[in-house]
Amino acid sequence: MADKRLGLIMHGVTGRMGYNQHLVRSILAIRDQGGVMLSNGDRLVVDPIIVGRDADKIERLAKKHGIKRWSSDLDAALANPDDTVFFDAGTTLMRAGLIEKALAAGKHVYCEKPTSDSLEIAVNLAKTARASGLKHGVVQDKLFLPGLMKLKMLRDSGFFGDILSVRGEFGYWVFEGDWQPSQRPSWNYRKKDGGGIILDMLCHWRYVLDNLFGEVKAVSCLGATHIPERVDEKGNRYKADTDDAAYATFELEGGVIAQINSSWTTRVRRDDLVTFHVDGTHGSAVAGLHKCWSQHRVNTPKPVWNPDQPQTMNFFEDWEEVPDNWPAENGFKAQWEMFLRHVAEDAPWEYGLEAGAKGVQLAELGLKSWDERRWLDVPKLDF
Repeated sequence: MADKRLGLIMHGVTGRMGYNQHLVRSILAIRDQGGVMLSNGDRLVVDPIIVGRDADKIERLAKKHGIKRWSSDLDAALANPDDTVFFDAGTTLMRAGLIEKALAAGKHVYCEKPTSDSLEIAVNLAKTARASGLKHGVVQDKLFLPGLMKLKMLRDSGFFGDILSVRGEFGYWVFEGDWQPSQRPSWNYRKKDGGGIILDMLCHWRYVLDNLFGEVKAVSCLGATHIPERVDEKGNRYKADTDDAAYATFELEGGVIAQINSSWTTRVRRDDLVTFHVDGTHGSAVAGLHKCWSQHRVNTPKPVWNPDQPQTMNFFEDWEEVPDNWPAENGFKAQWEMFLRHVAEDAPWEYGLEAGAKGVQLAELGLKSWDERRWLDVPKLDF
């Protein structure tokens, strides 16, 4: 067994997602466990360099976590032939340009989504990556959540029979920033900065629906800006001019109907911040981030509609929890390990920049559907 070094340029790790999920819980966790085991018994050891515009912030972050290498010069980092992978978790509007620069420098690329706020740019980015022969990937983290993995297991086992419909509820109350600090950065609510929940979340729903329930064929989406004014990180009031809620319906391959509400203006009274309810001819299931409950047709109660009497049935009691038959792993870390194996030994990989473009496509169509107040078909993309 031999150790194989992999130099990794990480950009955008001072933000909440880049720092928590990608740097600390993924790459540093992989570093601390000794690397990633390859199929031939070798161990792939990650050697990250973190890069950002604020040199002081990056240096403090490096010292805090024992990261030996840091820089505020991205061009110099990309010019180093010893670092072969570039990762970006920065802002959406900067992402395509950074990925193009990394590909031109001969780097494999892995990034957060959306890959752009423009479908044309996202498709061209995927084409450029394909033509380069370099490895490329887009984060599809929700596929690696234990709750959704249990839904996949139920589907693969035939538990549902024919899937009829999917209902998703995502969101929570994001404070306006006046009497309590907001849980999300203020750029999320400014259109010029790439904000908006449709651009953010329909990219997620595309890969969830495509991979678990059926390819998305059509979309109808209504957005809303429920909170028109918020307070930013410096205490200044600003106009929130983009959508903070989206109410979308999707037609999937095979006639499955999916309805997903996404909102930063809702108060949670359900099992988790995101839940998916799947109904099939033979059974139903409800999954959150980690847990999943199922109800087979032989265990389905037979309620009778009677508005004159208080309901005596406890419908929650008729569901059975799907057991945790495998150890829970951080979804971001699990996908990171898959991508690193893909780079090192060409291990299987399905989530290239093409998947990122499909997410941007659905978001763009969702915004257009809202603007035009109509259903829109989702055509196949040509890469």
